[in-house]
Amino acid sequence: MKIVQIAGYLGSGKTTLIIALSRKVAEAGMKVAILVNDVGAVPVDGKVIEEYGLTVKDIGGGCICCQVAGTMIRTLETLAKGPKPEMIIIEPTGIAVPESIRQTVMMNAGKTGAVLGPTIVLFDTTRTDKLLTYDTLKRLVTTQIRDADIVALSKVDLSSADATDHAERAVRELNQTAKIIRLSTVTGEGLAVLADQMREVTVQA
Repeated sequence: MKIVQIAGYLGSGKTTLIIALSRKVAEAGMKVAILVNDVGAVPVDGKVIEEYGLTVKDIGGGCICCQVAGTMIRTLETLAKGPKPEMIIIEPTGIAVPESIRQTVMMNAGKTGAVLGPTIVLFDTTRTDKLLTYDTLKRLVTTQIRDADIVALSKVDLSSADATDHAERAVRELNQTAKIIRLSTVTGEGLAVLADQMREVTVQA
């Protein structure tokens, strides 16, 4: 099972993106499961689940990177024995630290058979200065960006070209190696590239 984490601060567009990417990956022939902290927040109706063969699992009761890490691992074990998806997309809470989740997954890889796909972090191009100015918020968002293998600049359809360029420069200053993809779930920009990265990229722990 390949584990792909899609993280990012609250309001960056993770849930909408996960649904769109799950469909694309499933259309390419892969069996997909989605793990979320709050399944009620993911609007996947029965018809979509049936059509695309998705499995949705809830990891409630706390942040997936700390309070309920054990529940996450038990769920991965269950999936490995049962539905056996080829890809599991994890959506942590907006305040989660991606590296903590990555380490938890790899420490238990012997139990779950998991391999790491890319850690994708969404960055909202409409809120660049706000996200990187307020002290507490800046520390969290900066950590998330630095943990990313791919940074998806979200909501580019709502940003001017200058604002999107500004967001990309700010992200690049924090992470010099991550792949940066401009993304809009409204227009579809960047979705195919991101889905390809999810399928093709494996990350060394």
